[in-house]
Amino acid sequence: MVFDGLCNFCSAQVRFILRVDPAGAIRFTSIQSPYGRHLAERFGIDPDDPSTFLFFDRGHPLRASDAVIAMLGRLSRPWRWLRVLRIVPRPLRDSAYRLIARNRYRLLGRRDSCMIPPPHIRARFIDDIPPGDP
Repeated sequence: MVFDGLCNFCSAQVRFILRVDPAGAIRFTSIQSPYGRHLAERFGIDPDDPSTFLFFDRGHPLRASDAVIAMLGRLSRPWRWLRVLRIVPRPLRDSAYRLIARNRYRLLGRRDSCMIPPPHIRARFIDDIPPGDP
């Protein structure tokens, strides 16, 4: 999951996932890290002004509401049941997503620096571009 590490709303989402995904199915990189920046640019997201996050589902990059639904599908019950939201037409889901994304700094604010994960979960965060990643 590529997220905006300066966004308090996005960082809260990461902390929530860490809490409900103790098995570690989801890994993270902030868009401000070298790897996050690389992935954002590769998939057409401006890393200096991100309007969405990326979630990779079995190697496929997803954005906006599709990314949220795929992410929910990786969580434990009862959270994965929220995948039922995919029955809502994508234009409606993405409109709601864009509304939240545009107002995320107003909702919970913005940090001056990225969150620093505690040592016990540090392995779930990738900062540098892994060898062999194009």
